[in-house]
Amino acid sequence: METARQLIEDAAKGGADAIKFQTYRADTIASRHSPAYWDIDQEPTTSQYEMFQRYDKFWKPEFEELKTFCDDVGIEFLSTPFDCASAEFLNDLMNVFKISSSDITNKPFIEYICDFGKPVILSTGASNISEIDSALSWIDGKGVPAALLHCVLNYPTQDKNANLRMISGLKKLYPKRIIGYSDHTLPADMRSLEVAWLLGAQILEKHFTCDKTLPGNDHYHAMDKEDLIFFRRNLVQLETLLGEEEKCALDCEALARQHARRSLVAAQAIPAGSQIIPEMLTWKRPAHGISPAEIDCVLGRTAASDIRKDDVLTLDMLR
Repeated sequence: METARQLIEDAAKGGADAIKFQTYRADTIASRHSPAYWDIDQEPTTSQYEMFQRYDKFWKPEFEELKTFCDDVGIEFLSTPFDCASAEFLNDLMNVFKISSSDITNKPFIEYICDFGKPVILSTGASNISEIDSALSWIDGKGVPAALLHCVLNYPTQDKNANLRMISGLKKLYPKRIIGYSDHTLPADMRSLEVAWLLGAQILEKHFTCDKTLPGNDHYHAMDKEDLIFFRRNLVQLETLLGEEEKCALDCEALARQHARRSLVAAQAIPAGSQIIPEMLTWKRPAHGISPAEIDCVLGRTAASDIRKDDVLTLDMLR
């Protein structure tokens, strides 16, 4: 519990909007003959059942306490349920349910969760479009909103396997859905989350730890508080760089509009009464006179007075 509280505090201080745990029992999540799907160099346990049994000690009282602690430090509490019993008591603690990639084909469990009537965040790791469509049909059948997270169910995910363009693909296929990203790449410079955000991911999820050197399947590819602070700082900078979507001339460009653009300029001396022809004109900076965009309105007019070579043309010089 002390570690869990530290994780909550670190996540809040790092700028996370929510912290999500996992709630399971070894007896209900895996059979005794379920092989590992993680890197056994980092987590040598080869049986899912044995590993989950080692970590399944938290239950309703512990999660209720963690929910209260989250409220105290100002971060949203979430936990992914992996069985009906945990979903039942977590319903009283959360406003949204997260469904693991591993349960995307678990129709009875998805429908059970949806019966609580709350929004669902569905990870799509190791799935194809037909499986996503099936899961969404079960969720939509219950009338609850669903967000989709692109995810690669591989720990850790190598950069070459991240396939962040799938975020764009999901946005095109499901334009009315909120699309996000659940990241399992090594933290490094946090570029994977930055790029996911730039591609339009509205929900970002990543494993989180207070100590990357701790043993186990999660810590070595998780981010810590410093990674989170670094990422949020970069996100603010990216937001600043992106600015407005609609193209327009900016206030900071006003001086350039005045001095870096061109005006029509006399290429030669033009006596009063002369009809203006193209050979008499050139274009030079600054933009203090008639714009070259208006050249058709100048050609054919006459000089109201003598115009010297290199004079910037203005309307009062013409008739």
